[in-house]
Amino acid sequence: MKIDWAALGSVFGVSLVVTVALVGLFTLGVVGLAKKESPRGGAALAATGAYACFAACAAAVAYGIYLIVS
Repeated sequence: MKIDWAALGSVFGVSLVVTVALVGLFTLGVVGLAKKESPRGGAALAATGAYACFAACAAAVAYGIYLIVS
């Protein structure tokens, strides 16, 4: 059995970057929803940005499931 260490490292690196990006995107969505409830202005923009972040997260998860299934 021979392990292709370069491919393994590449998969690890891409997985790490995508995971950090998705967690960051989800965090921005949560922060946007928290700002939506603040008494200051810009609530509509914060809510729109939060929902866009959540939609991007859902799209990334759906694409990952598509890659696994196909």
